[in-house]
Amino acid sequence: MIPLTPTDVLPLETDADGVVRVGDTRVTLDTIIMAFTDGATAEEIAQQYPSLELADVYSVIGYYLRHQTEVDAYVRQRAQQATQIRQHNEARFDPAGIRDRLVVRRSGQQR
Repeated sequence: MIPLTPTDVLPLETDADGVVRVGDTRVTLDTIIMAFTDGATAEEIAQQYPSLELADVYSVIGYYLRHQTEVDAYVRQRAQQATQIRQHNEARFDPAGIRDRLVVRRSGQQR
């Protein structure tokens, strides 16, 4: 008989900015969930992000499947925050023509 042990600790940590990350990595919960919902397997996700342990990816996916409503709300909130930040940055720094400006700047430095 296999001895049963208490449930493993979920490898999720919330950083100072309120972003949920997997273990001690920089990989975010929403990154894993978006990959999983896009059809990636746990193995593919672990291969894509070598800092992740395969067992942690499975744990996170299992957590997602048990708490899908809450995690989906968190992912939507993060997407809204990303949109707001992008809009704020684009208002401060106009992205139109950035490639042309960079090419001109680079050609000026190489003379």
